[in-house]
Amino acid sequence: MSSATQAPAESAKGHTDPAAAFVPVQTRSERPRSYDPADFGAPTGREVNWKHTPLDRARALLEDVAGDEGAVGISVSGPLAAAGLRIGEAPRGEVFVPEDVTAAIAWNRSVEALYLAVPAGAEFDEPTFVDLRGAGGRAHSQMVIEAGANSRATVILRHAGAAQFAQNVEIIVRDGASLTVISAQEWDDEAVHLAAHQARVERDATLRHIVISFGGGLVRVNPSVELAGAGSRGELYGLSFADAGQHLESQVYLFHKGEHTVGDVLYKGALQGDTARSVWIGDVLIGPDAVGTDSYEANRNLVLTDGARADSIPNLEIETGDIRGAGHASATGRFDDEQLFYLQARGIEEEEARRMVVLGFLMEIVQKIGFPELEESLVERIHAELAEVAAR
Repeated sequence: MSSATQAPAESAKGHTDPAAAFVPVQTRSERPRSYDPADFGAPTGREVNWKHTPLDRARALLEDVAGDEGAVGISVSGPLAAAGLRIGEAPRGEVFVPEDVTAAIAWNRSVEALYLAVPAGAEFDEPTFVDLRGAGGRAHSQMVIEAGANSRATVILRHAGAAQFAQNVEIIVRDGASLTVISAQEWDDEAVHLAAHQARVERDATLRHIVISFGGGLVRVNPSVELAGAGSRGELYGLSFADAGQHLESQVYLFHKGEHTVGDVLYKGALQGDTARSVWIGDVLIGPDAVGTDSYEANRNLVLTDGARADSIPNLEIETGDIRGAGHASATGRFDDEQLFYLQARGIEEEEARRMVVLGFLMEIVQKIGFPELEESLVERIHAELAEVAAR
């Protein structure tokens, strides 16, 4: 499993000049994929998938060296039992193929992957929690989550502490299954977290994937979802709140491969403080066989203070004309003074009015989680973030 699995960028489709010495990869579907870190080389910052990421802060995770023992402790609680999968043991690698050097390093450095399997036909109302706590140093992790046919379950990843952490998550949703995966990042300020999530959703199955990023100095969680089976559905949601000095990033890829698939992508973020930065790149590909597709992606950002910056880049490729609908949208704006005036005119104090506007903006994502305890904790975290603004 060491050779590249896709043609190099020079031969990517759509570029026909044989004299060109170098042709940059422009679309997500063209990116090279390999299990061998050497096939990628060291990022320079000019690559399409690295040009928005602060490489100086990620440097430790771009080096192919072993992790530090005990850098990240992992514990599992809930109805699903944890097992291990070594390289070559199915279903590890059935879906996941690294598409950047960090993911390739994590693949090879993770001798054993954490494996969570939902038995076929089983239904669990209680979520399974995977707690990952950093204790400093560098760490690599590979995880495989497999939902058996016609099963239903939720897995929540909770990240805290501090570490330089490279993480791969492989998600397989079998026919008729319904799986929710929530990745919550509440790291300490010095943490660096680079994660690649890759999923395949089979016939009449549903994956709900939610990324929640509040903590960490540099957090980059990139979900890639293939709607492979006819009638499959992907719901990809994200919520972030960036403070001064934080860089929160997600590069989202939704590939409609099967017939009559449905995709719903919505990421929302708030930013406050000088040098607060968020990056969202959303790529949707509707393949040539994906007739009857219904797909929409959107990113909304609310900038609360001067000095904060949100980059939002939606992309849509359509390779068939027989679809139900497809669209994308992006909006980044400052706090709406008219909304603030409206609330103050009704006797609400300015600080409380600001809190209500921001909370209302973010609650659309919070309410999609479906677990009251987690939703309440997120609302409390949003209130705490807004209190910091008021104190400045």
